[in-house]
Parts: sequence; structure tokens; C-alpha cells
Amino acid sequence: MVTKVVDLRSDTVTKPSEAMRAAMAAAEVDDDVLGADPTAQRFEAEMARIMGKEAALFVPSGTMGNLVSVLAHCDTRGSEVILGDNSHIHIYENGGISTLGGVHPRTVPNNPDGTMDIDKIVAAIRHRDGAMYYPTTRLICLENTHGNTGGKCLSVEYTDKVGEVAQSHGLKLHIDGARIFNASVALGVPVHRLVRAADSVSVCLSKGLGAPVGSVIVGSKAFIDKAKILRKTLGGGMRQVGILCAAAYVAVRDTVGKLADDHTKAKVLAGIL
Repeated sequence: MVTKVVDLRSDTVTKPSEAMRAAMAAAEVDDDVLGADPTAQRFEAEMARIMGKEAALFVPSGTMGNLVSVLAHCDTRGSEVILGDNSHIHIYENGGISTLGGVHPRTVPNNPDGTMDIDKIVAAIRHRDGAMYYPTTRLICLENTHGNTGGKCLSVEYTDKVGEVAQSHGLKLHIDGARIFNASVALGVPVHRLVRAADSVSVCLSKGLGAPVGSVIVGSKAFIDKAKILRKTLGGGMRQVGILCAAAYVAVRDTVGKLADDHTKAKVLAGIL
């Protein structure tokens, strides 16, 4: 007789732990749109510290986190972003960067390991002399781990190289880090070091980390100030959001240390299949 079902539809179908539910019930809250929710403030400060950035912002979803980040960096219509042809932002986010932000995607082929060739990234950057005809390149996006290539991890060396390209051309670098903690654990690299080259990172809390709702974006204080306005514009300004941040804090505190075991179990299952 089957007594337990393991649901493998997605890592988004987790249930909140008892510790998460207790934290939600006990959370001290206020109006976060007014900047007054203490639990949200503490959680955002902790995530900024963990990720090695100046500031952070809780958002309802990873899709909104990526959208807000792209729009914050590409705040002039006619901007262009370089990203993988098999990336989540390009394939699975309803074309929001162009539909809502007037941002043009310029795709570079993703390799089987999730990377894009450095020389192809450089070749995709628009020359300033063509401003009469072309969109203006302002941003490069990476995805780590890379979902459509089987959850491949992008190395810190590769990420640093892309960061150098961005910096040398006056561009920004955003990392869709939906599962960045999985990449950190798998590579044995502290998460703050893995994203040091990035100007912004989105981190999903409701996937492998197991929180019931939400993502967080991190970056400079100036970036987060712009992101906060964009979050409100997109309808993501939630009120007593500390209830959700309390569960997210528990997820980060309790689950990151268990990811190595998740990886081991996944490899065992893959071997059996």
C-alpha cells in the first residue's frame, strides 16, 4: 500500500513547514507600501547581507522580480537586453520586458551548459554609431541555475567574465538567480561571491527553498529605490507583507543547509530512472 507520495511536478509545490506557519502567525507587521513593515525590513536587510549587496526588495514572484530588474536597468524606451535564447526571461515570462517595458530582447544561443559564448555576447552589443537605427544595449542577463539546460550551474569564473564584458561596455548585468542557492551549494562557492559581478539578482524563495510565496531582488540602494517604484506600478505593492517575509526568512534559514541532500536524492532518482 502506498503511504507517501513524492510530488515531482515542480519544486514549487512544497508546503510551508510548521516553523514557517508559526513565524507567519507571530510576525510583527505594518504597511510595507509605506515602508513601515518591520518584518519585511529585517528580511530584506538579511537577504542583502547574504547576497553581498546594498539593499533588497521582496516581490510577489520571480517573474515580477526579473521584470522589475530589467525595467529598472532599461528605463529608457528603445533599450535592448542581451539574453539567452533558451532563458526563462525570454521563454516563460510572457514577453513582459517588451510588452510592458518597451525593452527589445536580443538573443544569443545558450550552450548545453547554460552559458552563452563570450564572443557572441560581445558581438551582440550594439555599436553606438548605429543609434539612428538600432536599439541601445543597456543590459546583459544570465540565468543560474539554467533551467532549460537541466539546471546547469554557471561558474563564478564565467560570471565574472560576463561581468567584465558588461563593465567594459558600460552595461549592467542581471542574474536570474531563481535557484542561485542550489548553484552555490553545488559549486561550493559562497552565494555572495557567485553574484559579485552582478548589478542585480533575483532569488526565488518559493522553489527549492520551500517558502509559500515570493522572491527577492538585490542590488545597490539606488537600484532598489527604482525597483520599489516599479513594483508598485506593476501592482506588487503588498501591505502587511511581513507575514510572507517571515516564512521566507525561515525558508532561507532552515533550507539552504539541506540543499546538498536534495541534490544527492535527485542524483539517486536520476540514476534509478
